Amino acid sequence: MAFITANWNPLGEAFYRKIELYEMGWSLRDGLKECLVAAAPYGGPIGENSHCCKIFRIYNWKSGPVRQLGWTVCDDLLCIQEDGTVLIYDLFGAFKRHFSMGNEVVQNQVLEAKVFHSPYGTGVAIVTGASRFTLATNIDDLKLRRLPEVPGLQGAPSCWVVLTQDRQTKVLLANGVDLYILDNTSCTPVTPPGLSPQACSIVNMAVSFSYKYLALFTDSGHLWMGSANLKDKLSEVDTKVRTPPKQMVWCRRPKSQQPSVVIMWDRLLLVAGECTDTIQYTLDEESVCVAELDGVRIIGGSRHELLQEVPSACQDIFKIASMAPGALLLEAHKEYEAASFGKCFLSNYPPEPFVSMCRDLKVLNSVREYTVGIPLTHTQYKQMTVQVLIDRLVYRKLYPLAIEICRYLKTPEYQGVSRVLKHWACCKVQQKEEPDESIAHAVSVKLGEAAGISYSEIAARAYECGRTELAIKLLEFEPRSGEQVPLLLKMKRSQLALSKAIESGDTDLVYTVVTYLKNEMNRGDFFMTLRNQPVALSLYRQFCKHQEQDTLKDLFNQDDDHQELGNFYVKASYKEKKLEARLSLLQSAVDEYNKAKNEFAAKATEEEKKLLRFQRRLDEEKGEALLGLSLQETLHALLTSNFHKQAEQLYRDFRVPDKRYWWLKLTALAEKDDWEEMEKFAKSKKSPIGYLPFVEVLCACGAAEAAIERRSEGEISTVLSRCSPTTDRALLERLNRARSTAAKK
Repeated sequence: MAFITANWNPLGEAFYRKIELYEMGWSLRDGLKECLVAAAPYGGPIGENSHCCKIFRIYNWKSGPVRQLGWTVCDDLLCIQEDGTVLIYDLFGAFKRHFSMGNEVVQNQVLEAKVFHSPYGTGVAIVTGASRFTLATNIDDLKLRRLPEVPGLQGAPSCWVVLTQDRQTKVLLANGVDLYILDNTSCTPVTPPGLSPQACSIVNMAVSFSYKYLALFTDSGHLWMGSANLKDKLSEVDTKVRTPPKQMVWCRRPKSQQPSVVIMWDRLLLVAGECTDTIQYTLDEESVCVAELDGVRIIGGSRHELLQEVPSACQDIFKIASMAPGALLLEAHKEYEAASFGKCFLSNYPPEPFVSMCRDLKVLNSVREYTVGIPLTHTQYKQMTVQVLIDRLVYRKLYPLAIEICRYLKTPEYQGVSRVLKHWACCKVQQKEEPDESIAHAVSVKLGEAAGISYSEIAARAYECGRTELAIKLLEFEPRSGEQVPLLLKMKRSQLALSKAIESGDTDLVYTVVTYLKNEMNRGDFFMTLRNQPVALSLYRQFCKHQEQDTLKDLFNQDDDHQELGNFYVKASYKEKKLEARLSLLQSAVDEYNKAKNEFAAKATEEEKKLLRFQRRLDEEKGEALLGLSLQETLHALLTSNFHKQAEQLYRDFRVPDKRYWWLKLTALAEKDDWEEMEKFAKSKKSPIGYLPFVEVLCACGAAEAAIERRSEGEISTVLSRCSPTTDRALLERLNRARSTAAKK
């Protein structure tokens, strides 16, 4: 216990401790001297820029001079250049995109810049050589705001911060001892209550992690702490140091009642609070402070440390002579080597908090490993949520660890494992060295039937990377046509999009594709495309009937559909008021009907000739007398004579409707009592007439044969009453003849 509390330092009613998180693995010859360093909060990554961008360890920095570094909420690195260009890189040093802070910035150069986070996202604020401020509240939805001028300001202000108040982003700046707040429309002078009259200038300022509190450091060495709206004063401390500090950040736990600020000079770190006393730490190397939700990270060339107010739970456990339950449990642990032993002695103790805390600690320990390098405290972990932690692991491409944590915490699949796998797949499709086939196979195997994954999003990422064929292969795994079609249209694969839309059965989706094709294609190609897709053509005709009559006429002309053209002219004649125009339209209708009649007759004659040639060939080959029979009679004769291959050919060549052919074959097999062949036929493929007709035919044929054999008029009449209009004509004739014979007797 004494060892644990050895590095605790009292300040007012609280204690502060500085603990080492990691030994730094980077090799910097001069440490962090002459370097720009930026670290993301919540144990986030560190960016460093000197003569080369060493955080990337990939290439020398060849762009313009960098004024500031910062991290987005998605762990992308922002490099703000002197000319106002902002370059964005991912965690692995790959360039993503860039944007400019405006032409005025290019002319006057950036003097200072800051990266900040707000409810709207990641923002950038700069001040130019013309002493003008420009803001971008959200870099993902870039809208630049140029703030009003500050009276009397020459060059950069002595210090400034960005505030988020009342859902609005503002700038608080100091020009000497004068303070101003800049918003969209005004520059307002403000005065902090109770500021020491000895101050002639405000040389540094810091806003708390939540933008709720503000700290001001004056040239007299006084530290003023109060609310960010400058209405309330918390305290003022004389630090006895008048040199302007290099950095100043808040060090306040969320539920702590004590304000505290960490001030850093070259070799001195000072913690000041409400009391007159301070805590001082000596620094043996160049360091950078990073504000956190519940403390301050101190990053040096060789060490990475955390300075924080000792949590009240730790104080209760480790304070000398403490009788708190946690302290007693610690004593029990020393005796029995079991951390969960003490809870057995507590009556009505719910196990859920203990189990939840054990899970949290296991997760925190796994991400604190130096191979991962996310030194989160429990407070930060709870504030940022599991989902955000998973995102941060995904940005680092630590997919196995992210999946294990999701499964361990039993996160819902669509929020956990599926989300990680989707990110993995989006990264996988960008690997240009692998062929399309292997990537598509790997993605389909890995993702399988994972819930909540949209293959269209992964395909879209592949298309953005220039891999169109891979995108099409991935879309084959997307079960929702509504997700496939828009991307196919974007990729200019309109024919495939139309086929997918038709397969979906969604008429609205088909209309969407047809409308797109109409706007993208010339008229002739558009009509030819529709001719190859009967469903789309039918739907488009329905649309034209109500919206585009002239287009409907062109469609009929394109297809030489004289019957429909005749109907079109008849309908059009009713809309004409002039007799001559009406008669002209009716005459056109007559002409089209005549053409349709002639075409039908010619087609019928051709079909008869074709059937006659077929019958003659069979007569020669099989010796069957088929000449003069109709198409249906020919089929029946072939089926009852066991010429099934010839019947199949006739069925295909003359495009006999499926239902009619099935009925003919079914009744032919029944007439021959070929029940075994009938069973094979029933099981050969899906029946277009259903299963019930098989039963009816079997019953009808069996009953018919029995009634005819017994020559019972009553039974024959009963069988006839059960027959349907589709019953075989030959069977009906036999039954009627048998009934007549029985009646005569």
